Parts: sequence; structure tokens; C-alpha cells
Amino acid sequence: MNIKPIKNEKDYQETLAEIDRLFDAEAGTAQGDKLDILVTLVQAYEKKHYPIAAPNPVAAIEFVMEQQGLTRKDLEPYLGSRSKVAEILNHKRKLSLAMIRKLSSALKIPTELLVTEY
Repeated sequence: MNIKPIKNEKDYQETLAEIDRLFDAEAGTAQGDKLDILVTLVQAYEKKHYPIAAPNPVAAIEFVMEQQGLTRKDLEPYLGSRSKVAEILNHKRKLSLAMIRKLSSALKIPTELLVTEY
């Protein structure tokens, strides 16, 4: 097994090609073990070089709305009046602590997403 750290984009692309070649390897075999190690290396490289930022609170709310088929009216019990819902979704008003708690509890949006600055 010739495994080495991923130090640059060329190494990254070569490792992805090797993962593609080994993709159907069975677990517990030498090729399966090599695949596991290469995937771990790629994940570490991607985490360092291609970080994915958490969405802002409004994007998180809109995502949950889309996933659950909710409308703006459905948010009123958690955010208040229709105008407050509009102001929050249009980035004109910040979420209050009470709103964050209600959204997190009812819609299962992680609190750490709702408390970030936007």
C-alpha cells in the first residue's frame, strides 16, 4: 500500500482518482482498508482547503421551510406577526432570543445556526 499525505492539488486529484478506482472494494480487504484511509485523507484535506461555512440564520430558516413545505404564514407562531416574518426573512430585523428558542424547538434548527451574525 503506497499511501502518502495530500500536500497539493495534484496529490488531491490523484487520490480522488484512486478512490474512484477502489470505490467498490469490499470492507475488510486490503483494497477496502486502502479506500478507508484515502477517504479519510481526502476529508482532512477538504476540511482544510475547502471549508464550508455555516449558512446564515435566514438561509437556515428558508432551507427548513423548503424542506418541510412551510409558508411564511407557518412561521408566524414562532416569529410573530406577518410583518415581523417578512422583516426577518428580508434581513431587516434580527431574531430575538425567544424567536430562536421557538424555531429551534419547533423546526429542529440547531441553535448555533440561528445565533450567528448576519
